[in-house]
Amino acid sequence: MLPLVVRIERAAPPERTDALEAAATAVLRMLDQDDWPGEIEEWQDGRIRKVVRRARGAEWRRVLALPGITVRVGTAEVRVHPPVPLDDWPKDLSRLQVSGTELGDSAPPPAPDPDVPVLWVNPHLDMTAGKAMAQAGHGAQFAWWGAGEEDRAAWRERGLAVSVRTAPPGSWPDLAGGGLPVVRDAGFTEIEPGSATVVADAPWLRTGVPEV
Repeated sequence: MLPLVVRIERAAPPERTDALEAAATAVLRMLDQDDWPGEIEEWQDGRIRKVVRRARGAEWRRVLALPGITVRVGTAEVRVHPPVPLDDWPKDLSRLQVSGTELGDSAPPPAPDPDVPVLWVNPHLDMTAGKAMAQAGHGAQFAWWGAGEEDRAAWRERGLAVSVRTAPPGSWPDLAGGGLPVVRDAGFTEIEPGSATVVADAPWLRTGVPEV
């Protein structure tokens, strides 16, 4: 399981879209490094489960002391840690809360960046920010798997950035059924098993890639 921790201070919670994009980018940064190859390989050979927890104050400072990568996008800070077994989380991570990630946006996000992949979120599902962050992470991972070396090199030059947006309701059927990689949730929390949560969209994925 891949632990992700979002910093949520009481006085200054992050914007929801910033948090989703930070989580997706954090997953990509984890995949694009060589510090924990064994853990990452074993994790990718099974279910690519991700769990998002929240931290503030001293909790966040303890999180920063653990091995991991911190990503900042706009108002959001997210730290991703090496994959761990379900029953063997570090103590300072296992004590963090999963609940309490009901974030929102103070204004509608701008149009997605045309130069980076877009992760389209299902507009018909009600997900907390923490749940949506994990789903965005899955979508980013699908885009990474589908990218060639030249695609990845160009993506690195842009900081492995992604845009995460809620799909227009009328566009969702075509996005989810158009051959792009689709994240389907296992249904452990919040939503029904098999629900399509995110569609990964990038130029290199629009070449007949079958639905995942």
